[in-house]
Amino acid sequence: MGDLWRGWRDVLTRLGFATAALDAKLLTGHALGLDMLALATRENEPMDAGSAARVAELIQRRMSGESVARIIGEREFYGLAFALNAATLEPRPDTELLVDLALDALPQRGRILDLGTGTGCIPIALLANRTDATGLAVDIDPQALAIARQNADRHDIGGRLDFALGDWFAPIPDYETFDLVVSNPPYIPSAVIDTLAPEVKAFDPLRALDGGPDGLGPYRVIAADAGRFLKTGGLVLLEIGFDQGAEVSALLDAHGFADVAVHKDLAGLDRVISAHHMSN
Repeated sequence: MGDLWRGWRDVLTRLGFATAALDAKLLTGHALGLDMLALATRENEPMDAGSAARVAELIQRRMSGESVARIIGEREFYGLAFALNAATLEPRPDTELLVDLALDALPQRGRILDLGTGTGCIPIALLANRTDATGLAVDIDPQALAIARQNADRHDIGGRLDFALGDWFAPIPDYETFDLVVSNPPYIPSAVIDTLAPEVKAFDPLRALDGGPDGLGPYRVIAADAGRFLKTGGLVLLEIGFDQGAEVSALLDAHGFADVAVHKDLAGLDRVISAHHMSN
């Protein structure tokens, strides 16, 4: 068994995969239904042809550029495991900054609106850490909402998170208001999509990547309409591209938001923008 994953490790290394050993271990373990401890303790066990073929099939998918998380079908975010499907982005560590800021800002018994929820990773991480809070998750894709519901149930917060199918604010009743509006919207300019890494452009859903010609289309919608659904003093928190801080700040400022601030990630890049809504 050990010889098998090490052999695939060497193949992936020659092909230039930076995490070849980890990829080979994870995919071998997944194919065989073993965690990393079991894989290590059964290192010297022989491998039958059927098991070796299952491993080879997964490794071939990795060689095509598909990420390990997509092959396995889940990815960790904020210490929680999230199932994926073809309609969702993989939760990525960059977005954890948004969750940190939201947890700091969320009042007692606060209510959250997450736009373009995907896997539901943002509101689920928030509600898992704040048992007094509730939320509404919106997505335009029914397959994304289905996996978000599954993830909410998996982490025992389904009773506190509602779901709505539709485009941005369209499915939300006019009378509903929230303490926080959060989103990791599509923000990549359309012309840039083809330049992205193969595992992104070939396997992530285009709808969740493409922010329009300048990448700012979703921010225009959110800046224009978020105020109608925020309580006075409520906060909007949006993930942004590394070069979008000034432009998204200007959009929020133009729509009357106050205290607009850009927050940098651990790499020192613009990552999240925050702004307060001061009047209804």
